[in-house]
Amino acid sequence: MDKLAEIMAHKRREIEPRLRPVRERDLARFAEVKRPGPSFAQALDQPGRLGVIAEIKRRSPSAGDIKAGADAVEQARRYTNAGADCISVLTDEKYFGGTLRDLWDVVEFEVTTGRQVPCLRKDFMVHPLQVVEAAEAGARAILIIVRALEDDDIQALHEAAALAGLDALFEIHEERELERALEHGAKLIGVNNRNLATFKTDLAFSEQIIPQIPSTALAVSESGIHAPADAARVRAAGARAILVGEALMKAEDPEKLLKELSEA
Repeated sequence: MDKLAEIMAHKRREIEPRLRPVRERDLARFAEVKRPGPSFAQALDQPGRLGVIAEIKRRSPSAGDIKAGADAVEQARRYTNAGADCISVLTDEKYFGGTLRDLWDVVEFEVTTGRQVPCLRKDFMVHPLQVVEAAEAGARAILIIVRALEDDDIQALHEAAALAGLDALFEIHEERELERALEHGAKLIGVNNRNLATFKTDLAFSEQIIPQIPSTALAVSESGIHAPADAARVRAAGARAILVGEALMKAEDPEKLLKELSEA
């Protein structure tokens, strides 16, 4: 079993005790709430520079501990002050050291400070209930990992997100996954430079796949971006935004690094 399959199997077991039917009206009530500020996708569309999704990630299966015990709100404050366009909050506990409470706390921080940086619930989504949880916490987007899901699951998650007024970031790693994402109407497509089966990372994946993403979708390059040269490389390939976690979590001056990345 590869690592992604292992994680997805664990996630299904993890959420099973709290599963319940999700009705359309359960989701539609979130869309009725007027949220200030731009949507997740709108916030990333930054003419003249790269949009930046700054990620809160304490650890990962590939890197081990990145910033063990990091306070999610303090990290969000640093990212917000640094001018992050969006924030990704990892809510998987077993493999990434995050919790759903982190997402609640970060969104509350953004609301109380009036900054309104849109948040992504970064997790291994397998059921519309997780979309409800994301919307309840105030997320503006969810993640759909194309490789990890059957088409029926992708459709159910995408429809649930749309009903709740959330954007969906379709994460892909191969050309055939791009085809599947486009078949489901993806408008926000992230190319993960890390193979989730082996956890090896190579920016060449962005260079290969992003030029094939139609201009009607916003292309995001994810993983393996540590320096301005990396950001410049994926921008040259056509990326309009980047998702950066490990480098920003470790940076002594995330504001300086984030600005350098966005302007690369």
